[in-house]
Amino acid sequence: MDSIPGNRQLWNQISSAYQHRHDPQIGAAPRLWGMYSIPDAHLHALGDVTGKRVLELGCGAGQWSRALAAEGATVVGVDLSEAQLAAASRAMGTARYPLVQGAAEQLPFAADSFDLVFCDFGGLSWAPPHLAVPQAARVLVRGGRLVFNVASPWFEVCYDEAAGRVTTTLQRDYFGLDTIAEDDGATSYQLTYGDWVKVLRGAGLVIDDLIEPRPEPGTPNGYNETDPPDWGHRWPAELLWVTHKP
Repeated sequence: MDSIPGNRQLWNQISSAYQHRHDPQIGAAPRLWGMYSIPDAHLHALGDVTGKRVLELGCGAGQWSRALAAEGATVVGVDLSEAQLAAASRAMGTARYPLVQGAAEQLPFAADSFDLVFCDFGGLSWAPPHLAVPQAARVLVRGGRLVFNVASPWFEVCYDEAAGRVTTTLQRDYFGLDTIAEDDGATSYQLTYGDWVKVLRGAGLVIDDLIEPRPEPGTPNGYNETDPPDWGHRWPAELLWVTHKP
C-alpha cells in the first residue's frame, strides 16, 4: 500500500503540536533515544560521527541532526513532511545542514552516499520496512551502518486501543503485526523479531547488535500511557538495531 500521502498529511497536521509537546525534552539534550529519552552515552549505538556522512531518515524537527552536525558530522535530514522540515529549518543552529523532502521507501540519493543512516522512530516506523530497509542499504557505503530504533512487538501487541494505553494483557496477534492504522488515514509499520531479521538480512546487512533500551524505574514515557507506569522497565518497549553493510 502507498502510505506516503496519508503519512505526509498526518505529520503536516500534527507537526506544530508535536514539537510544542516534545521538543522541550528531546531538543534539550543531544542523542536521546526513544520514548524514554535514554542517552546514547548509555546505549553506545551510534559512536563517534565526526567527519562521517550521516543521513537521518525521518528527521522531524532535526533534534538529532543538529546535534550530530554540531559534533562534526556532515548531516542530511530527510523527512516526508514539509511542516516538519520547516520546523527543522527554524531550529537549526550555527552548524547548518541540508534538509530534503522525501520518503524512506523512495530515497532521493545516489548509492554509496552515506557512512551512517539512522532514525529514532522515523522512516523505519512510518514506511514499509521491506521497501525502506533496502533503500537505506543502497545509499550506504560498504562498511557503513544502519542504526534505528522502533517500537517493540511487545509494546504493540499490549496496546489497548479502547483504553489508549499499553497494558499487561495481550491485545492483538503477534503474528498479525504488519500495518498499524493511525489517525486520519496514516499508517505505521511493525514487524516480528523474525521478520525484522529477514528484512535486514535480505537487504544484505549484517546485524551487529539488538539493544533493548531499558529505562530506569520511574522514568516517564514521554509519548504513551502505560499501565503499570514501570512497564518499560519490566518489558522491552523498543528495539534499537545496529547493523552494517559488508
